[in-house]
Amino acid sequence: MSHLFDPLTLRSMTMRNRIAMSPMCMYMAGEDAVATDFHLVHLGARAVGGVGLIITEATAVEGRGRISVNDLGIYADRHVAPLARLVNFAHDFGAKMCIQLAHAGRKAWSPKKGQGPEQAVAPSAIPFDHDWVTPQAMSLNDIETVIAAFRQAAERAHAAGFDAVEVHGAHGYLIHEFLSPLSNRRSDEYGGLLDNRMRFLLRVVDAIRSVWPQEKPLLVRLSATDWVEGGWTVDETVQTARALKAHGVDLIDCSSGGSSPAQVIPLGPGYQVPFAERVRREAGIATGAVGLITTPEMADELILNQRADVVILGRQLLRDPYWPLHAARELGVDVAWPAPYIRAKR
Repeated sequence: MSHLFDPLTLRSMTMRNRIAMSPMCMYMAGEDAVATDFHLVHLGARAVGGVGLIITEATAVEGRGRISVNDLGIYADRHVAPLARLVNFAHDFGAKMCIQLAHAGRKAWSPKKGQGPEQAVAPSAIPFDHDWVTPQAMSLNDIETVIAAFRQAAERAHAAGFDAVEVHGAHGYLIHEFLSPLSNRRSDEYGGLLDNRMRFLLRVVDAIRSVWPQEKPLLVRLSATDWVEGGWTVDETVQTARALKAHGVDLIDCSSGGSSPAQVIPLGPGYQVPFAERVRREAGIATGAVGLITTPEMADELILNQRADVVILGRQLLRDPYWPLHAARELGVDVAWPAPYIRAKR
């Protein structure tokens, strides 16, 4: 019996199935970081196609925190209405909407390798690579400013009607930069031991939870490993996941890498699934599995054997916006099709 199409409830949000759309930067926002018709069509097609939860691309909480000049932002009130348009459309077709709140840190403005209109910031003045600019080490006041930006972004996300928030703590961006010893060489309360390196993330989560409704779920994406000796480890991810659960986080989106160009990643189907399985088992928190999950049978097996609670698809949903509808047919599950497309159901 298939379980991929079982509903999942996190707090008051119930997903119609266990399929989520991974946050993927599209580089299609204007210079003012506002969502466009492209985002409506791109995300809306996946709602029509049966995805249970759509997670937006990394949406910056500060202008200087965008990965590129064409990424979405939620650092100004002008961003709310265009995002609300996306949410309302997805709701009309049964999908839940989650916004990924992000700050790129030293990897901001990547087309120019960290050289944007504002100075890139990071926990320590260490560039991502030899040809990237050296970021400015954040002062304690800078840290407070960014934490406040995450809180204000969560308030705007609620105003836009999002069902959930995901904090981007992976892929070598600002929060991951605090977590990883490769990028965090601080000697104050934000550096050194793991409890100090996770402090920034926990304070961001607490700030968001202070304004994010208690009935709405909060997710965190973590890179489970840096894939580099001396870097962030799976053991540290499990410990951090336990702490995040205690601070009101409901699900860990388990990815990996992004902190160092020296990483060596053993790519293959489902290569990151063991991270989700271990975090789920040892931290006692719901997880999302990612990483070259392509077939309905593979996705269903992960849920059936309780290796993860949600399957988070990226490239497969780029290839096929209607993958959930096709997967249901292959797994022998009868799901409702959107009324305008019912003639194509077979």
